[in-house]
Amino acid sequence: MAPQQPVLVLDPSGADHHAEHRALRERGPATRVDVLGVEAWSVSDPALLKQLLTSSDVSKDARAHWPAFGEVVTTWPLALWVAVENMFTAYGPNHRKLRRLVAPAFSARRIAAMRPAVETMVTALVDRLAELPAGEPVDLRQELAYPLPIAVIGHLMGVPEDQRDGFRAVVDGVFDTTLDQAEAQANTAGLYGVLDQLIAAKRATPGDDMTSLLIAARDDEGDGDRLSPEELRDTLLLMISAGYETTVNVIDQAVHTLLTHPDQLALVRKGEATWGDVVEETLRHEPAVKHLPLRYAVTDIPLPDGRTIARGEAILASYAAANRHPDWHRDADTFDATRTVKEHLAFGHGVHFCLGAPLARMEVTLALESLFGRFPDLRLADPAEELPPVPSLISNGHQRLPVLLHAG
Repeated sequence: MAPQQPVLVLDPSGADHHAEHRALRERGPATRVDVLGVEAWSVSDPALLKQLLTSSDVSKDARAHWPAFGEVVTTWPLALWVAVENMFTAYGPNHRKLRRLVAPAFSARRIAAMRPAVETMVTALVDRLAELPAGEPVDLRQELAYPLPIAVIGHLMGVPEDQRDGFRAVVDGVFDTTLDQAEAQANTAGLYGVLDQLIAAKRATPGDDMTSLLIAARDDEGDGDRLSPEELRDTLLLMISAGYETTVNVIDQAVHTLLTHPDQLALVRKGEATWGDVVEETLRHEPAVKHLPLRYAVTDIPLPDGRTIARGEAILASYAAANRHPDWHRDADTFDATRTVKEHLAFGHGVHFCLGAPLARMEVTLALESLFGRFPDLRLADPAEELPPVPSLISNGHQRLPVLLHAG
């Protein structure tokens, strides 16, 4: 049996996440961590993590399978992550019901039908970049990485343009793990306020969008399959937040990586790698989500080293650490767009695999192709080491991404 280790306290600001992920891997396949005052098992070994993510012995339903839920939910800054009632926290038949209602929005046919609209959005944003004064730094996180996913998810969900900035502000707060309990609760109240506004508007004037479809499902389904008011609201929260913040980070990280690894950009320009290759390697090398709270052991789960995750204990999926595990990928810390093994856990694994993965991939690919096609001399305006990360142990991006668009 492995010796008892002290609990590793995760940095809520994510200031040096690569060092922290190395520390997790060095402590074995799973190790005890402190997540803003809550203890959990961080799993960074990809084989073990995939096993747990597909096991019926692991649940995402905190109410049913986490004895600490009643106490934690009143005090923990990340309470929203475990208290929402949607497919993110559902288990078993309830998860299947919720996923069935949402899945049509992300069918291959519907995503393909969205492509012309996404291309139009990308072109408009890149056109706007071209109109900015030459020679002045441009923050691509603000001018491209943020507005594109907001526009796409707004189109899909039917969020009016004048409400999108309001959604952006409160969704940012969901991923900010430096907020204290009071600040997090205030942000949650604001978030539910804008969601209730959207539901009321769409119930009064339905449209051809996913919010209207979910409201119809809520109102028309039989009692056994009907969404509760909480499930409706929290399902909208999941679709808007998951479809926005994560894609912002992938665009940010992909651009940053290509500008700091010009040899990789050259491979694309020479046709030796594709933009799709860049997207997949970014998802592996710098995934949008570093750790995802939380899952729970339904029964005692033995670990390879003789320890046991006891029934009712919390589990933290440490995706970013797993993606760079040396047992999974050769030279795992190196960005290589020509890598032949493209597996990663950026979209999760198993029954909770992200439904929006094809849409996110399409958005990022189109954004990169258009941006680097229009601005071949694009470069960072500030040294890479001076670009601080977003303050989060969950979200993985930069606070700003200043670039110069033209040669000079």
